[in-house]
Amino acid sequence: MVKLWVLSQKTAGKVRTRQHPASGGAKEKERIEMSYQYLLTLCLILASTKVLSLVTGRLQLPQVVGSLLAGLLLGPAVFGIIQPNDLLNQLAELGVIVIMFSAGMGTNIQDLKASGKSGFLVALCGVLVPLGLGTVLMYAFTGGELSSGGPRVLQGLFLGTVLTATSVSITVETLREIGKLTTKAGNTILAAALIDDVLGLVCLTIVTSMAGGDADIVMVLVKIVLFFVFAGVMAFATHKFYVWYDRRVKDRNLHRFPVSAFVLCLFMAWAAEEMFGVADIIGAFAAGLIIAASPKGSYIQSKFSPLSYLLLTPIFFANIGIKVTLPHLDGVVLLFTVLLVVAAILSKIIGCGLGAKICGFQGRQCLQIGCGMACRGEVALIVANKGAAMGLVSEELFGPIIIMVVCCAIFTPIMLKAAFKGEGVYDNMESSSLLDDYERSRRLDYVTASLLRRDKEMMKPKTDKKA
Repeated sequence: MVKLWVLSQKTAGKVRTRQHPASGGAKEKERIEMSYQYLLTLCLILASTKVLSLVTGRLQLPQVVGSLLAGLLLGPAVFGIIQPNDLLNQLAELGVIVIMFSAGMGTNIQDLKASGKSGFLVALCGVLVPLGLGTVLMYAFTGGELSSGGPRVLQGLFLGTVLTATSVSITVETLREIGKLTTKAGNTILAAALIDDVLGLVCLTIVTSMAGGDADIVMVLVKIVLFFVFAGVMAFATHKFYVWYDRRVKDRNLHRFPVSAFVLCLFMAWAAEEMFGVADIIGAFAAGLIIAASPKGSYIQSKFSPLSYLLLTPIFFANIGIKVTLPHLDGVVLLFTVLLVVAAILSKIIGCGLGAKICGFQGRQCLQIGCGMACRGEVALIVANKGAAMGLVSEELFGPIIIMVVCCAIFTPIMLKAAFKGEGVYDNMESSSLLDDYERSRRLDYVTASLLRRDKEMMKPKTDKKA
C-alpha cells in the first residue's frame, strides 16, 4: 500500500508531524535537529579571506595568499575553529570548476594564435623544464616519508605538473607599476602565461588519466583523444546554437545566456570525469573556451565574476588551507621545501629564458621573461589539490607547496624590478591584443559602477529651485 506522508512544520522547523493513513491516522512526532552552523562557517571564511586578502594586497602579494592564510588560521593547523567537512569540500569542488570555467572564458584562442611562435616556444620550454625538474626532485624523495603510496613516476609527474603553472596577475601588476607592461618582453610574458596554463592542463589530463589504477597507456591516450573530439563537437554545436539564438532574441532575455553557459560547464565537467576519465576541471576549462568564442562570450564572463569572487573562489582556497596539515619540519621536509622553491624559480628562468633565446630575444630580455614567468598561484594549487584527491600528493607535501607558492609570489616582483632596472621608460614598447583584452576586463567594473551611479542620479526626483 502506498503510504501518504503529510508533513507539518513545528517549532521553527525542528519538529515534524507524520500522519500515516494506513495506521488509522495515528500521528507520530519526530524531532529533526537542523544545524545552522554552516552559515557561521561560511561567514567566518568569507570575512577572514577578504580581510587577509586586503592585507596581502597591501604587501603586493596575490589575494590567493590571503585566502590560504585565512584557511590555515581557521583550520586545524593553527586555531582549529573550522574542521574539514563534506559541505566545504563540495563547495570547493564547485568553486574550482567555476574558476577553471572563468579561466577558459578569459582565454581567446585567436589572440593566442596571433601571439606567434615566441609565446608558444617560451611557454613550451617553460613547461618542459619545470615538469622534468619537478619529476626528478619528487622521484628522489618519494622513497621516504613524503611518499603518498602511489606510483613513484606518477607522483613525480604530478609535482612537475604543479611547477608548470604560471600566475600572471602579480607579474602584470608589477610590470604596470614600473611602466613595462607594454614592452615586447611584457607582451611575450602575457601570451606565454596563457599558453603555459593550457599546456599545463594537457599535462594534468595525461597524468590524471594514467592515475586511474591499472589503466593501459594506449586506452588512456585513446580516451584523451576522444575527449578532445567530444569537445570539438560540443564547440561546433554550441557556437551554432548561440549564433542562432542571438539572432532570435537579440538583446532580450539576456539572463538565459549565462544560465545555459553554466549548464554546459557542469555537463562538460561531468562528462570529462565520468565518460573519459579526465579531470573535471579540464572539461570546465574546455567549456570556457567554447563560451569565449560565442557571440555573448564577454557578457557571460562578466556575469560569472560575482559568483566566483563572492563565494566559490574564497571557499576553494580557504578550504585548501583548512585541509593542510603542517608537517614537522625535520631535516628531510625542510630540505625538500628549500629545493622545491629553488627548483620552482630556476626552472622557469631557465626554461622560459631558453625559449626566448631561441626566438631571438637578447640576453637581458630572456632574463626578464624568465623572471616574469616564475610566479605561481591558482593553477598550481588547483593541480596540487587534484593530486591530493587522487592520492598522488601526500599530506606532508601541502605545506611545502604552499610555501613555494608564497615564496614565488614574493620573489617575482623583486626579480622583475631588478631585471628591468636601468632601462628607459619607452624602451621596446609595442601594443598587443592580449593586453587590450586584459585591460578591458579591468575596466568593466569601473564602467558598470559609473553607469549605475549615473542612473541613480537621473532617477532622483527633481525639486524646484527656491526663488
